[in-house]
Amino acid sequence: MKFYLTLTLILIAFFANGQDNYSTLTQKALETMWKSKDEAGYEKALEMYETAFRMYPDSIDGTGLYKSSVIAAELKDYNKAFKYLIPLAKMTTDEDGIPGWSYIIGESAESEYKNLLADPRWTVLKQNAIKNKEKFYKELHKIEDEFFKAKIYSLDEAMDGRILYEKIKNYNPYLPKNQQNYSITFKVNDSAQTSYLIHLPYNYNPQNKYPLLFFLHGAVSVNVLSDYQTVQENLGGWNRFYTKYADLNNVISVFPKGSKKYNWMNPDDGFFMIPDMLKQIKKTINVDDNKVFISGHSNGATGSFSYLMKKSTQFAGFYGFNTYPKVFTGGTFVENIKNRLFINFSTDHDYYYPPNANDDLTKLMKVINADYKEYRYTGFPHWFPKFDESEPAYQILFKSIKDRTRNPFPKDISWEFDDEKYGSIDWLSNAKLDTLKSKATWHKELNFKITEWLKYNKDDSLTVEKVKKEAFNLKRKSGKIEASYINNTFSVRTSCLKSFYIYISPEMVNLHKRVRVYVNGTLYFNQKIEYDKKLMLQIFKEHRDREQVWINQIKIVI
Repeated sequence: MKFYLTLTLILIAFFANGQDNYSTLTQKALETMWKSKDEAGYEKALEMYETAFRMYPDSIDGTGLYKSSVIAAELKDYNKAFKYLIPLAKMTTDEDGIPGWSYIIGESAESEYKNLLADPRWTVLKQNAIKNKEKFYKELHKIEDEFFKAKIYSLDEAMDGRILYEKIKNYNPYLPKNQQNYSITFKVNDSAQTSYLIHLPYNYNPQNKYPLLFFLHGAVSVNVLSDYQTVQENLGGWNRFYTKYADLNNVISVFPKGSKKYNWMNPDDGFFMIPDMLKQIKKTINVDDNKVFISGHSNGATGSFSYLMKKSTQFAGFYGFNTYPKVFTGGTFVENIKNRLFINFSTDHDYYYPPNANDDLTKLMKVINADYKEYRYTGFPHWFPKFDESEPAYQILFKSIKDRTRNPFPKDISWEFDDEKYGSIDWLSNAKLDTLKSKATWHKELNFKITEWLKYNKDDSLTVEKVKKEAFNLKRKSGKIEASYINNTFSVRTSCLKSFYIYISPEMVNLHKRVRVYVNGTLYFNQKIEYDKKLMLQIFKEHRDREQVWINQIKIVI
């Protein structure tokens, strides 16, 4: 009796761990395929996949079928190739959310299955795949249409200025949503489009305002644009703790898809995407305008830092895992951080950015009294989010989101830029450079040197390499503006600027009194401010911000 009980327990444990054992076997098969140098290696890999299929038939997944069909096609074992390819093609989506039809008519299909193209069975598969693709996109567009449904909410230039102001502040066209997750197509330009996945809080209520967090992925150079996103690729794996704590804290999560050319780091072609996605989302989802945040890992963390440096108005705070804190498209003007905050989660075994440089950056942040914090995790490499030990970092991040609220009308602003596309921050707007002028004496460069960098050698061991690097590129001439306001008076000093605008809100000044603007000690403006309804509507349509509502602007030409 004891023997049979023991055997039963062993069998229960064996089958309970079937998925894990299947994953282990197929991973070994995949590694064998990668290492194969001839047909014998491919045959061995295919045999290993088939062994996993026989032992764990209930665990067979799309990845296993895909790899097995590719190997069999390469070996010209056509019957086996179609044996695995036919059920793969019939899948609505596999475990990674990839639709079955994409394996047949995807970009790499004809090269991977080149030996099958003359087989009549391939023609049938391709015809069915085209039909399934049409059905897939029809359903996707139907879901997108539902996502963007909103009530009619009239904003009219014919309204009284005060009434229009209140209407914008109380803008609420929002409707309930049928789903928690939406893949939304996003137009990059006339020839390219990508997408983002938006994950809503459970029981999303359109009458409540919600915090929103963008997560920017890394490895932009090896990513490609995709016009749809899957739940599987975004909410699990390395992003599992984003999902866990976003759900616990009722935070909207947004996962954009970038590429080598269109991203948030370098070049500048795709930098517009995140602000424009936010504007698109705000048309149909009730976002708390004062609680919008950006986070990311690796290149995504560098992207988060870049938005902080170049275009931070719409955001309350920024976070980065294993960040390279540098703007790669121009100058890195670190005093811009004083307008918001940045939290950096770093590791001491990171080849992407060295610990000693992070130490020097932290020292610089203390000197300028920036709202900056670094948390160092020891013993971990660049891919820190992969580890369960990264979970406390997400707890810190989401506590910050809970505690942090953007001040839409800060009393003091400091902003520096070398590209006029990024000459705006909060109530200072559209500043223009005059690079022929000499810098003001208070306009200083902030930088430091990096002398050591971590690098993997040929034995895959991390070593220290001596380097001579400037932390930031400061090659182009920049302009800088520092401004404050109190009691209807704005005081501004500028360096290398020729003009700028000051946006006005009733929450900043008393409209019954004159507003004065002093620039570099000279009085430039001394008048009362009226409501400019055309401008109000123009700015609202541009940003969809119900908290930072501007009623007029003052143009200053120096």
